[in-house]
Amino acid sequence: MKRILWFLALGLVAALAIPLLVGGRGIVTELRGFPTSQLMIMLGMVFVCWNINALRLRLLLAGRAGRLSQTRAFSIIMATEFAICATPGGTGGPLTLLGLLSRRGVRPAQASAIFAVDQLTDLLFFLSGLVGVAIYVLIEAVDLNLGWLVGLPTLLLVTALGLLWLTLSNYNRVMQVTGRWLEKLNVKRRSRFGLARRLLHFRNSLVETLRLPRWLLLTVFLLCCAHWLIRYSILYLVVQGLGQHIDWAWTFLVQMVSMAAGQLSFLPGGAGGAELTSSAMLTPLIGAQSAAAAVLIWRFVTYYFYLLAGFPIFLITAGRTFLRMMSKRSQR
Repeated sequence: MKRILWFLALGLVAALAIPLLVGGRGIVTELRGFPTSQLMIMLGMVFVCWNINALRLRLLLAGRAGRLSQTRAFSIIMATEFAICATPGGTGGPLTLLGLLSRRGVRPAQASAIFAVDQLTDLLFFLSGLVGVAIYVLIEAVDLNLGWLVGLPTLLLVTALGLLWLTLSNYNRVMQVTGRWLEKLNVKRRSRFGLARRLLHFRNSLVETLRLPRWLLLTVFLLCCAHWLIRYSILYLVVQGLGQHIDWAWTFLVQMVSMAAGQLSFLPGGAGGAELTSSAMLTPLIGAQSAAAAVLIWRFVTYYFYLLAGFPIFLITAGRTFLRMMSKRSQR
């Protein structure tokens, strides 16, 4: 737990320091001129996103957690989002979700499958979004030297989806190869069979979730699109509030690339990497001071606010469960 707190403190320092270094003293003037009403609208958009994700969770559970109200699902989402933002690589998010759903009788394999399907819909949205951005780049004749910003993430997403499909299609073969590798690594027979059993339960639960009615899965995907379109409009509104203008498609790409770079920093919430990348991509278009101010406001709404609003909810709903699961994990 101390290590997590140290990582979080380091991430917050990095997230604040980079925009301040890029923008210098002029960033204060930019921040003072930002409309308060615009900030309140963006914070309201975050609450809408949480409600959308709560509804997605309820649909994917399909009654497997009993009568889960929208309010209860909303609190689960807030606690999970806080754990994602507060832990390196977002590793605390799945643990928090599993712990909270287990209280409602959902087996770990089922909860993991629901989380996996949720992430799969996100991947499909981002792939669709990147295709749309690529079409925009070609139609608007944007600098084609920047094509790698679209091509590389698209390639990575297609590769991830392809590997997932191959794994599910050749599950038995994958398990055989994995078992041989573990045997060569001198992993005990009991541990190998335990891992195989858990993976089999997960695979069966994933298939069960994917066999939900098509209209329900389509609704989940449409809700996913609504969530990310709202979430990825925040940076666009920030730039507008600063009196600058950038096409929405460009702000969408900036956020995608920045959050991907943030994952490589291994700090909570992608701190450091997200700020550095977004500042570098915005500065040539709106100047260093405006770019730094935009990044600071954007990260406040989509990172600091997640921590501030989610912390009390996390303590109430998942604090003890998360600490217990982290303790068991560290003892293994």
